[in-house]
Amino acid sequence: MKAFLPWLLVLAVVIALNALRLRPLATAVAICWLGYCIWTWVRLRSRD
Repeated sequence: MKAFLPWLLVLAVVIALNALRLRPLATAVAICWLGYCIWTWVRLRSRD
């Protein structure tokens, strides 16, 4: 469960921003999170 906490937190933030009609900001948060996840995945792959 501890590993899913950041994912759940980002999901909650995106849902809350959508509910507040701040969709461009929610989209930016989601894209930044996706970029961070891809960056960490690529960084770990390059170490092997």
